[in-house]
Amino acid sequence: MNFVYILECSDGTLYTGWTTDIERRLEEHNSGIGSKYTRGRYPVKLKYLEEFDTKEKAMSREFAIKKLSRAEKIALFNL
Repeated sequence: MNFVYILECSDGTLYTGWTTDIERRLEEHNSGIGSKYTRGRYPVKLKYLEEFDTKEKAMSREFAIKKLSRAEKIALFNL
């Protein structure tokens, strides 16, 4: 499976990404070897997760979410 996720960083900012292994990716983000953006902002908390059957669908959704405003992203995980 492929996952799109939104993390809340320790400084309150949001990070959106995609992965095929959400548990491994969260461990990477929280150990400082995840994305460059989250390296100085961990620990992170998983706030939102969507599952897709293809990499292309997940990447397309990630791109769409990254275009959303902060308020729109928060609305996704407050449903």
